[in-house]
Amino acid sequence: MLRRRELLQVGCSSFFGLGLPSLLHQQAMAATTNARVKSVVMVFLPGGGSHIDMFDPKPESSNVKGEFGVIDTTIPGVQFGDKMQKMAARTDKLAVVRSMRHSDNRHLSGTHNALSGSVQPSRGSSNQAKSLNRADWPSYGSAVSYLRPRADRLPSQVTIPNPLIEGVLVWPAQHSGFLGPKYDPFVLKDDPNGKDYKVRGLSLIDGLDLSRMTGREKLLRNIDRGSDGVHASPQGRQYTEQQDVAFSMLTSSNLKSALDINKESAKDRDRYGRHKYGQTLLLARRLVEMEMPVIQCNMGHVQMWDTHVNHFPRLKTMLPALDNGVSALLDDLSERGLLEQTLVICVGEFGRTPTISPLAGQKVPGRHHWAHGYTAVFAGGGVRGGQVIGKTDKIGGHPETTPFHPNDMGATIYTALGIDTKAMIPDRSGRPRHLNRGTVMEPLYTGQTT
Repeated sequence: MLRRRELLQVGCSSFFGLGLPSLLHQQAMAATTNARVKSVVMVFLPGGGSHIDMFDPKPESSNVKGEFGVIDTTIPGVQFGDKMQKMAARTDKLAVVRSMRHSDNRHLSGTHNALSGSVQPSRGSSNQAKSLNRADWPSYGSAVSYLRPRADRLPSQVTIPNPLIEGVLVWPAQHSGFLGPKYDPFVLKDDPNGKDYKVRGLSLIDGLDLSRMTGREKLLRNIDRGSDGVHASPQGRQYTEQQDVAFSMLTSSNLKSALDINKESAKDRDRYGRHKYGQTLLLARRLVEMEMPVIQCNMGHVQMWDTHVNHFPRLKTMLPALDNGVSALLDDLSERGLLEQTLVICVGEFGRTPTISPLAGQKVPGRHHWAHGYTAVFAGGGVRGGQVIGKTDKIGGHPETTPFHPNDMGATIYTALGIDTKAMIPDRSGRPRHLNRGTVMEPLYTGQTT
């Protein structure tokens, strides 16, 4: 049942072809499409992880391989970097896609593509122009919230343990973009590995919290008594929608319980690793248990994996922590019978250069932005494990097989969740837009490589 403010919102867009009948049709399509999974866990490597040092090593190329060695996986003839020992032992669960590719070597717009499944609308080439904006495409969970809202009125995406923000720049595709704040994800702003961690600091990406919502509730109640017409104004609708979403999130006992990592045993917490990565992924398992559709796990701050400098010294600690945390998540989900209803993806906005060189003005070399060929790892949700899909050239620079684009990853995510990628969503002017223009990565399920 659509409430009054939704009817008003739909009415404003009816002249552009997405009025009430169309919205109901789109939601009905989304509600009835067969879903492979109940949850998607996006293990995101902000800044772009080095595919060569993790999942696509080139040990025979002396100018590429760097300081790390290689380790055999359970797939005959396939090797990982030697810091990924636990995942190498679990390749029976993994589909390793070595032929990801796009053409955008910029962090912000590349992240937009990875976290929304769509190329960012052009607003200029500066970082400020690429920063989070309501003209952007919605995050995966935001689109799910719009097309298939939860019965408990919670958002369909939780982002943990922090948003991706650097100074005045907020990375795009972290909220619902042109769909409006009503569909924004729920964002945690606390380190679950912190000694004083407790369920606090929960807010929308724009920073709304319970105290501010309480003030808005009182204001709107007073306004309502004076004029019913305020609900028809854009400001009135926005405040009311934000108020309802924030109260649903901030007062949800189920969500608070899922985010209470202190309910986990010391043994399970140790299993994931007593670090930010591991405890974040343990929270992800708890959110899977409450059937949260999209769980975005940011592995560190906004450019954690942007290893232009001190590349190998940094990865010596980062990679084992990631390896342990993701492996523990896969084992835990499998043991609890949840892996088949959960799609797990480990990926960054791009990879790192095959070459190792110092950045201008720096002495310690590193690897740099590289979108032209990189790796994404998939597991669960019907994905056929024990396979490598695609191949890069001898230096790991470009795919030698049919490449996959982040848009294709987006199509795969939506389809796995039972969302029709041909569904239409309204932009800020109410004009209908296709949700996604990618193609489902069928080899994940068929095992037939291209």
